Amino acid sequence: MTIYRFTAVRAQQAEGHDVFVFAAHPSDVLSFAEIDRVARADDGQLRGFQRHQVASHIRDIRDYLARDDALLPNAVIVAFLDSVKIRNLRDGVVEVEIVAVDGAKPGFVVDGQQRLTALSGIEKPNFQVFVSALVCKDYNELRQQFVLINNTRPLPKTLIYELLPNVEGLPERFTQRKFSARIVDLLNFTRGSSMYGEIRQHTNPTGVISDTAMQRLIMNSASDGAIRCLMKYEDRDDRAFHLVSEFFQAVANVFGPAWKGMTPRFSRLRHGAGIVAMGFVMDHLFSIEGATERHQFEEGLRLLAPYTAWTSGQWRLEAWDTRPWNGIQNTPSDIDLLTRYLVSSLKKALRKPHRVANG
Repeated sequence: MTIYRFTAVRAQQAEGHDVFVFAAHPSDVLSFAEIDRVARADDGQLRGFQRHQVASHIRDIRDYLARDDALLPNAVIVAFLDSVKIRNLRDGVVEVEIVAVDGAKPGFVVDGQQRLTALSGIEKPNFQVFVSALVCKDYNELRQQFVLINNTRPLPKTLIYELLPNVEGLPERFTQRKFSARIVDLLNFTRGSSMYGEIRQHTNPTGVISDTAMQRLIMNSASDGAIRCLMKYEDRDDRAFHLVSEFFQAVANVFGPAWKGMTPRFSRLRHGAGIVAMGFVMDHLFSIEGATERHQFEEGLRLLAPYTAWTSGQWRLEAWDTRPWNGIQNTPSDIDLLTRYLVSSLKKALRKPHRVANG
């Protein structure tokens, strides 16, 4: 058992929470605080929250901090769940006791992991860093603090979004994004999903489909489309997952060469613009045809296929707007244009059998 003691200054903030600041050597901080890197367990469950190391960034920090005149006034933020005792000394000044048992680290680095990693490779025995610390009641609150603290900093949004499904008690603005991120997680890490391993996320960098495009598809559908009709059910997550998975299995079956093994560079069907626009096709087939299963989606997609130019040919988007297959860009205007073209073409294709029957 190792005990660390520091004299700290405590701040009065949220009731029931201890927040304090002290100075410590980086090696001590790394001895009692874990850098809990984000990863996936074998069953697809998310673990940790910190992004992976950025070698070039660490190298730049290390080059600066190796100088004799280097200063680091901004604090490292560490959260504790337990193993911390606080004793009042005088007004606002406390003694902090941190207990590490059998090598276990009771703290978690919330912000400053790159700085600490850089300092770990430098011999500066008299160099200290400020540690801004807080005590959380559980791991969910710890993750919550990580998301809120880093949301306004230049942290990858993909990491923030991937953490959202595992965090409770966040502000209202995260609600839609959290639901969509949860469905994307299910699609990407559930065996049997038509999109298993296909979506690029922080913990799945080999995926090729944009996670933000998939989240946008789900948020659009949850706002005004098919998924909105499923939100009244307690098992809304499972229903939304099933709907989207079945739709993209139908997409793979109908547009196989433009889907299977393709990257956004070589197929606009796998491109962010194509993904978001096809979400509206899914919503239309659900609304008009009642499609929820792959074979039901396939019928409508086969009718749509002759109008598409995913990997070659021309998009005849408007009478005055013809573009090469790769002329569609991932911009709001192009996504809107492609959406209107696909949905109007689908409507036209769905009406044709009716017109022939009455001809």
